[in-house]
Amino acid sequence: MKNDLLQKAYDPEEFRSMAHQLVDQLADHLDNTIHEKSEKTISWNTPKDEHEFWMDYLKNGDSRQLFPEVLNHTIHIHHPKYMGHQVAPTLPITALSGMVASVLNNGMAVYEMGMAPTAMERIITDFICKKIGYDSNSNGFLTSGGTLANLTALLAARKAKLSHNVWNDGNNERLGIIVSEEAHYCVDRAARIMGLGEEGIIKIPATKDFALDTKQLESYYQKAEENGIKVFAIIGSAPSTSTGIFDDLETIANFSHKHNLWFHVDGAHGGASIFSKTYKYLVKGIDMADSVVIDGHKMMMMPALTTALLFKDGTNSHATFIQKADYLLEQSAEEDWYNLAKRTFECTKTMMSLHWFTLLKIYGAGIFDDYVNTLYDLGHQFAAIIKKDKSFDIAVEPMSNIVCFRYVNKALDNQTLNSINEKVRQALLEDGEFYIVQTKLRGIHYLRTTLMNPFTNEKHLVALLNKIKTLVHPILTQS
Repeated sequence: MKNDLLQKAYDPEEFRSMAHQLVDQLADHLDNTIHEKSEKTISWNTPKDEHEFWMDYLKNGDSRQLFPEVLNHTIHIHHPKYMGHQVAPTLPITALSGMVASVLNNGMAVYEMGMAPTAMERIITDFICKKIGYDSNSNGFLTSGGTLANLTALLAARKAKLSHNVWNDGNNERLGIIVSEEAHYCVDRAARIMGLGEEGIIKIPATKDFALDTKQLESYYQKAEENGIKVFAIIGSAPSTSTGIFDDLETIANFSHKHNLWFHVDGAHGGASIFSKTYKYLVKGIDMADSVVIDGHKMMMMPALTTALLFKDGTNSHATFIQKADYLLEQSAEEDWYNLAKRTFECTKTMMSLHWFTLLKIYGAGIFDDYVNTLYDLGHQFAAIIKKDKSFDIAVEPMSNIVCFRYVNKALDNQTLNSINEKVRQALLEDGEFYIVQTKLRGIHYLRTTLMNPFTNEKHLVALLNKIKTLVHPILTQS
């Protein structure tokens, strides 16, 4: 090779040196965060200041310090005081599986571009199907995130339940899906992408505990039919993102069977409950679903994005994207499971199956049971702690590791309390010791924690509440 820059960039010894140094830096980062040698979960910076910093660094920064600077300027999800979004503190070994995937860069559109990860994907999805309770007719695939997986499942539902082929022929019929008002926004987004429009998203009110009110299913379904909307699918949340509350999947399944609807379970966060002997009851009825989504990067400790989409009848996973691409795909008289571009949106897909296979091989399925149990137990423990403190109130008794709570004061009205809790969350963000998020439920502003870190314990939960009390005092004074 004549080009010296390319020669240097591809040099194996250059890579070896940089990789060894980076692994040491990441190991130090894990030690500092997991064992709380660093005090802060996040060093807050405004978007404007952060943008200016990296613009300057691109021109003037030391390239040898690039990765350490990234560590300094990002949120530390492995810190026990990270209690925010539904993003897993990844198992360190997935950094290694990720490195292998990045170097090999197998695209996986067709089998020969990713022989090992394609075979691994089949093994993993068959394994999850069995855990769900499906029989040997089931199968599935991995895809890039819950949003894409939910959309793909609804496309499969439309193909399976309508008499005409919308994918090939278009559609003039008014179509609809049924979903809880508390369902993740990606379901609403998927329906709009499919052209269902506002009226095609039939939102069932939630109960006082924020689960889909199954008692109202029949009336909403009949009203949609009377209005000329052909309902073809119903979605159960396992759980809803805001509150962590699981819908009654078994009752929804029976309703879907009665009306010949496709039953889909959005188990992006809580689908991993199938691995828990203690909490599997939360997804009772999931084996009756036509399709299920489970995120590896939420409750299964993998890096984003990797999501399993499983089908009770495996033939439905092959029927959605019927499209001719002779240079890629051959016609096959038998099930063509190994050419994944036929079954997913992605024509080029990362080797995400390597994460799943590695964890299953190295640690076994028991690690998923341990993780779910540890964090769901912690959610119940946190609720008990909150209820003992008169300064706080919970939105709903938690079913999982998602807990919504707020600071309360009997002398203040809800509007004032909403403002105080909103300011508390911003103050926590700028302080940086803890990281939590927020949500609004029926007009009430709540602080929201998703307890994702198995190293978080009672001491951290009590410290969070005490920190909030400390931050509330100046806010009250200013008010």
